[in-house]
Parts: sequence; C-alpha cells; structure tokens
Amino acid sequence: MAYREFKIRGLDCAEEVAVLKKAVSPLVGGEENLRFDILRGKMIVTADADSVSTEAILNAVRSAGMKAEVWKEDAGEERSEGRERIWRVIFTGVGGLFLIAALTVHFLGKSSSGSQSAVPAAARWLYLVSLLASIRYVIEKVWFSIRSMRPDMHFLMTLAVIGAVAIGEWFEAATVAFLFSLSLLLEAWSVGKARRAVESLLSKAPATARIRGEDGGEEEIPAETVPVGSVFIVRPGEKIPLDGKVLRGTSDVDQSPITGESTPAAKEPGDEVFAGTINGNGTLEVESTKTADHTTLANIIRMVSEAQSRRAPSERWVERFARYYTPAVISLAVTVAVVPPLFLSGAWSDWFYRALVLLVISCPCALVISTPVAIVAGLAAAAHRGVLVKGGAYLEGAAHLKAIAFDKTGTLTEGRPRVVDLVSLNGHTDEDVLERAAAIERGVNHPLGAAIVEEAARRGVSLPEVQDFKIIPGKGASARIREKLYWLGSHRYLEERGQETKAIHERLNDMAAAGNTVTVVGTADHVCGLIALADSPRRGVKEAIEALRALGIEKIVMLTGDNEGTARAIGRALGVDEVLSELLPEDKVREVERLVERYGQVAMVGDGVNDAPAMGRASLGVAMGAAGSDTAIETADIALMSDDVGKVPWLVGHARRALRIIRENTVLSLAVKALFFFLVLVGSASLWGAIAADTGASLVVIFNSLRLLR
Repeated sequence: MAYREFKIRGLDCAEEVAVLKKAVSPLVGGEENLRFDILRGKMIVTADADSVSTEAILNAVRSAGMKAEVWKEDAGEERSEGRERIWRVIFTGVGGLFLIAALTVHFLGKSSSGSQSAVPAAARWLYLVSLLASIRYVIEKVWFSIRSMRPDMHFLMTLAVIGAVAIGEWFEAATVAFLFSLSLLLEAWSVGKARRAVESLLSKAPATARIRGEDGGEEEIPAETVPVGSVFIVRPGEKIPLDGKVLRGTSDVDQSPITGESTPAAKEPGDEVFAGTINGNGTLEVESTKTADHTTLANIIRMVSEAQSRRAPSERWVERFARYYTPAVISLAVTVAVVPPLFLSGAWSDWFYRALVLLVISCPCALVISTPVAIVAGLAAAAHRGVLVKGGAYLEGAAHLKAIAFDKTGTLTEGRPRVVDLVSLNGHTDEDVLERAAAIERGVNHPLGAAIVEEAARRGVSLPEVQDFKIIPGKGASARIREKLYWLGSHRYLEERGQETKAIHERLNDMAAAGNTVTVVGTADHVCGLIALADSPRRGVKEAIEALRALGIEKIVMLTGDNEGTARAIGRALGVDEVLSELLPEDKVREVERLVERYGQVAMVGDGVNDAPAMGRASLGVAMGAAGSDTAIETADIALMSDDVGKVPWLVGHARRALRIIRENTVLSLAVKALFFFLVLVGSASLWGAIAADTGASLVVIFNSLRLLR
C-alpha cells in the first residue's frame, strides 16, 4: 500500500488527533486512510498520491492550526522539535513570571490605595502580558475550533479567559491562562517521556559497523550502508550493529534488549545474532543477513510506533465522551449564566462568573490525556521486556483474558527430542547400546537420530565406523559394526522381526504410556536395549501455568498434533486443565472457536506456521520466540521475542495494571469535575481554584500513567 508520512508539530494527545481527522479526512477519502503516531508526532496518509496532492494535505493541517511538513528521518528534525519545546517552555515561563509580577503590583497597589476592588493599571498590563504569553500556543487551535464549529478544550479555556477579562477579573484570567499553558506543557512532556522510552530502543544499535574488506583489513562505516552478505567484526563488550549469522568465534551475547532474557545466550558458528544485543568476552565475525532498516530491532521500533494507530477501547470511549461532553458543558454554562438571573432574580455578575468556573473545570484535559499516556507507557515498558504488543487494543485485550490455549511442540516443550531413559538388556551395558544406536543414527537425518548422537557425545561415547548401512523405510535402519550386524527401529519393527518377549512388550508399553518415543536396538539373536526419547517441557513452563491460574485464568488448554499418550504425559507434568491431541491445523481452529464461544476472551500461544489459523481465530494471537522471525512479528497481535513462556503471565499482569491505572485516571478526572460542579452550584468555586484542580488532576494522571515505565 502506498503511503505518505508527515511530521505534525504539537501532536501530543487525542484532542489534536480529532482535530486533524476533521480537517484532513475529507481530502483523503475518510478516516480509514489516516493513521497517527503520537509518539513521534507523525501522521500517515494511506490514500494514493493521485487522489490528493501532498500540498493539499499540508494546507489542510495548517488550516487546523498546526504546522506540518513531509516526514524526514534526520537529526535536524529533532533539533527543530527541540527548539519548539524550548520556546514553549519560555512562553510558559514568561507567563508565570509576569503573573507573579502582576500579583505583586496588584497587592501593593491595593495596600497603598486602600481599595479592595480596583486593579491598578500597571497590574492590568502585567496581567495582559502574562495572559498573551500563556495562550501563545493556543490561539491557532482556537481559531480552527471556531471555523470548524467544533468546540474543544482550547476553545473552552479561551472563552473562560475572555469572560474573566470582560468582568474585570484580571487575576483569574491570567492565572487560568498560565495554568492551562502549564498543563499543556506537562502533557507534551509526558508524551515526550513515553516517546523517549521507545526511542531509547534506537540507541541500542550502534551507528557504525566494523567491516572486513577483501584485503583482510578492517574499516568502520555507517551501519545503514552495510549491504547484506558483508562480514563485520564485533569485539568483546561491543554492541552488535546488524542482524547476522556467526561465521567464526564463540561468545556469550546479552540478548535482553531484544528478547528480555536475563541470562546471556551462547553463540557459535551458525547461530543468529541481533542488532542492539551486546557481545560478551569473545570476538565474533558475523555475516549480515539484513540491512539496518530491516533488522529485528528496527521492526520492533516500527511496530511499537505503529501501535498508536490501533486504539484501545478505553481510548475510543474517552474520544467519544469528549465529543459530546464539551458541547453539553457549553450549553450547561450558558444555562447557568442566563437562567438564574432571568428567572430566579440572581445577580448577572455572580452567575456569569459561576458559568466561567464551570467552563474551566469542564476542560477534559486530564481525562483526554490519561488514557493515551498510560497506553504508550504500557507499550514501551512491554517492548523493553521483550514483549511486542501491536496496539493499545491488544494490551487491553490481554487484561480481559479468561482462557489461554497453548501449542505443545516448540511452545510448552523444547521442540526437539532428547534421550530420557536407556535400558540395556542381555548382557549389554548402557554405553554399548548407545554406541551401536548412535553409530547407525549418525548416517540418518532425523530428529530422533540426532538426539541419540547428541546423547552419545554428551556421555563421551566414541562412535565406531559402520559398514553396509541401510535404511529400512518406515521402520528403522541397520549396519555392520565390528563385523556384526545391528539394527534399530520401532516397537512395530520389533514385533515384525518376532524378537519381542512378554517382558520387553510390557516395558515398551510402560515407556510409551509415559509419553516417550522408544527406539529398540538389537541383533539377529536378541534385543540389546531400549532408548526412550521425549520432547521435554521448557524450563519454567509449569511455574508460568501456575502463575496464570493464580491470576484467575479460568481455562488453560494444550493443543497438539502429537499422539494421545505423549500429549497426556506432558499435560499431566505441566498441570494444564485440558489436553487435546492428534489435531490438524483446522482442528485447532475448531477448538479455539469452542473456547471463544464459552469464555469470550481467549489467547492462542504458538510458534509454528501451523498455529497461525488458530492464532487468527483467537481474541489474541501470541507468537513465541519471534526474534529474527519477520513473519511472526508481522502476523501476531503480540510477539514474545524469546521462548520464555513466563512472559505470558507477566503480560497479563502488566495489561491488568495498565487497565487499572486507566480506570483510576478516569475516575479521578471525573470526580474532580463532579466536585467542582457542586461547588459552582453552591457558589464556593473560583476560577483559579478550578484550573489549579484541573492542572493538579492532569499532573496526577500523568505521573500515575508513567509508573508503567518502571
């Protein structure tokens, strides 16, 4: 899909997004062709270039009272944005200083004249300067609000300030303007802090790479210029600049910036490494497999940024609420200003002042900012833990989960078999049995054979040469070792050979019932021994399942295509509620549908392509071990960058904490407004008190939301 990106100055909260949608969506064919990245102040237009010109989009943004330009990734962009932040601080600071000066002159003037009502002329001028400096970054947005007939919080505040000036309440007017400017500055700062939490991911990848040239020499060049297939060198303690495959050297690599793993991962030739991870105590020579803008780290950064366009239900609720709330409050303020004086003999000045207080406290600033900051902070914190959540909607969805379905192989288990038991018979030792089996399996490309060879190497068993090696299709293999013919195969092959005894039959059945796959080793005369292999559970899986149950997850199901005996053995060991075995991909989809019908919010956690249909049918699709897998990162709703199943209960707990903070913020914001509505009616509220309370509420919800970054 063709798209264009624009840098929007001052894009800090959902209020500005609503204004931009109003101005730009008619040009580009509707809101569905607009996406916003509040974190980076970016607007993305997905409409074709032929349908609307770039200049027309820029003009529409300007008409909304904002500045826009075509997006560029360069340092000058950040410097320009930094200068604008400095100017906002300066104007707010000027507003505060002149307010203090005006208060001083006002107080001294009252003391010398003895008058308690008149505002000295000098104080009025100082109040005016404070007021104008404070509303410098509000006026343009107010003008668009008036032109578009869409009253927003900027309009409400400006109306209150003008009203206060009209009735001679200069102190109130300047104080309201300054505190509102301060609240907007805090809002921009809070979004900036969350933005920097995500952008800190960028600093994890070094800007340069040390490339080995054709002459064997080394040259340091910008990482973004390194082509795929180049060989770069990473010395001990250095950050890895690009994704790649190790050619030479061994080391332990700290992968926590990508996967969130707490312990370093051993790397040797053939292993993958990722940009932004930290090399240990060995020098590595690595062949780059991706360019700088397509590394796993770059994908994470892009996905976290794009997550802003996938709005959480609570965000959409706040936006809808504010859309109807603001006009309703204006109508209420007009009623308060007019009805009591006309019909209840109230004083015009008194009720007009109360209406202004109502306008000030009704500003939805704290309410509007509370949810986006919490969502952004939650997404950024998850990314730093190696959990890539693709949007606020999915973060909130994780908080509501009632059931979780896990794929078995590669998710709950290691995904590769290992030797778990070895039985020697008829005078043979364990080493004898393992030696014969591994010598034969060394010539077979099969996971079971590889596990037997690996076990022999672990035990230090040396393997003899074999002759007359032969594969027996669907049954096993045979070979001559030291002039004697040996065979290995399945239980069925043993039965076909007619060498099975009752004792061996019972032993084989017991091993199979325990969830093992058994390989039999024998000669023409007798059975030498039995080797049991199993796909073992991942470390920490049982604890993760117990943690999910403690969090109140009602149903934990294991789905697998494996045979029933093996599946039930693994299920019992892990403590899942239900085991469903011998499933095809379409069967997994059917079982997930059954869970969704019964429990509503269901997550499917898997690692393979065959899990994708079931993940798509679930409320949330969670991909395991997504580091290095572009497909998993792109298709899953949530991607766990490591193979740590323990991240699933952490995600549920983190999502519930984020949702709890959003609810706390919403309740606090509305409670403050309800309190001041009551104070307005009884005549005990002031303009400066209302804006101080609103700014205080904004501060509380901001810092409450930013707790998620810890």
